[in-house]
Amino acid sequence: MPMAALICFYLLFPALVLYLCYRYPPVNTIGAVIICYLAGMLVGNFFILPEAMVELQDLLSSASVALALPLLLFSMDVRAWSRLAGKATLSMLLATLAIIVVAVGGFLIIRDQTPHAWQLGGMAVGLYTGGTPNLAAIKTALHVDSHVYITMHTYDTVISLIYILFFCSIAQRLFNLFLPKFESRSCAGSEGKTAETEAIDSYTGIFNRDTLLPLLGAFGLAALVLGASLALSGLFPEAHGDAVTILTITTLGIACSFIPGIRAIRKTFQAGMYLIYIFCLVVGSMANLKELFTRVNWTILVFVIFCIFGSLLLHALLCRIFKIDTDTMIITSTSAICSPPFVPVVANALKNREIILSGLYTGIIGYAIGNYLGISISYLLKTLF
Repeated sequence: MPMAALICFYLLFPALVLYLCYRYPPVNTIGAVIICYLAGMLVGNFFILPEAMVELQDLLSSASVALALPLLLFSMDVRAWSRLAGKATLSMLLATLAIIVVAVGGFLIIRDQTPHAWQLGGMAVGLYTGGTPNLAAIKTALHVDSHVYITMHTYDTVISLIYILFFCSIAQRLFNLFLPKFESRSCAGSEGKTAETEAIDSYTGIFNRDTLLPLLGAFGLAALVLGASLALSGLFPEAHGDAVTILTITTLGIACSFIPGIRAIRKTFQAGMYLIYIFCLVVGSMANLKELFTRVNWTILVFVIFCIFGSLLLHALLCRIFKIDTDTMIITSTSAICSPPFVPVVANALKNREIILSGLYTGIIGYAIGNYLGISISYLLKTLF
């Protein structure tokens, strides 16, 4: 495949995926992230790619994540979140505590089986408090081997689908047996919340002049954030440069979100997610399917299963202690384990639209803290063990 054609594929294919998700509900059920990831794997394994493409793939994967992070964070309203129901905040904190405990436990189990155990522990904490952007960012910060990353991401995709199906089927009835049932606070304002939820994955009107020009300015600001982060990282030893870059990008992105004019720019979250879709395509095309599926990495597979369902069980037990209701526990677990785009899917299955806003905000907070926690836990595990 010519290099120019491959670059066009990376940049434009996510637009086709988003159209298909908008046009066909079954496609939307699968999700843009999974489709882009699988499409990249198919292209990388069934087409002959130029040898020079390896360096470009590394550049595209790193740059797409670095620019996506500030765009995702610009729309976060920390002050608004502070006014939301305390139980959702507490439930998110309990979910974060649960994955930290379980990931460290998983590290202790597999540390003698793989030299990448300390990296896997940190990636699990970042991934299961935030989502794919955090996993990608921590991969870059810790110089994680691409094969280890793609293996963990692949197993996570499969196990997370099972997890979502569980939440959309029998989870509510099961957890209602020992957690309080959700009590509706009011019906007022539900339409507004629904509209806000629908907008999080809507690209409608993004090319309108009133939306596009400010959004281009947001891209420019994201580039400035990236440039400042790279400059700051140059003051530190090279071994820690990428970690400093990612953490600085996260910090500056959150700082910019406190400026009303920046936070009010429409479609910054969607633009950031588009870059994440590009990242999924690029990384997927770097995978070796034959090696991946002919030799199952049982260490990573068991670690992923242990982290997802172990943290879910611990989170549920903690919610029982603190009297968190079932729906709040499920939606905050969804936003932590699978990220905000899955929140409306699960909320719809629970027939509870009141919890959508809490799920979205806790998920965005997870995006913000995931990099700090994941990188810190990794270096802590490496230092102690």
